Amino acid sequence: MTARLDHVGVSVPDLTVAVAWYREALGLTEERAFAVPGTDLRGVMLRHHSGYRVELLHRPQAAPGLLADSPLEAAGTLGYGHLCLAVDTADEVDSEFARLVAAGAGVRMSPRPAPRPGGRMAFVSDPFGNLIELINRFD
Repeated sequence: MTARLDHVGVSVPDLTVAVAWYREALGLTEERAFAVPGTDLRGVMLRHHSGYRVELLHRPQAAPGLLADSPLEAAGTLGYGHLCLAVDTADEVDSEFARLVAAGAGVRMSPRPAPRPGGRMAFVSDPFGNLIELINRFD
């Protein structure tokens, strides 16, 4: 079997706000909006020019889930932990971190060396507390 990641789905409490933030902060474009017939589930599929997708999902009565303050806390709960975006250089970890924070992202882990030699990483959160990692693996 040959498989590749197509998208990550994120449940959000406000679809309009989430779409606007992900479009602005991550440079995503809307592929399509949808509603699942017979349910209250609505969503929007967003795509980055590099090919990855983020599917934002909304149900009005959805219950809050994990809102981790750090990647370590997220790893202490089974299930979705974070979305990770790779950048080309270690300097881009810092510049993208600053850009996302300026766009309203929450600071969860400031840029620092990654556990592997030569790498750099940082964590932010979207306006709803979902973790987003920035990583450089190739310096």
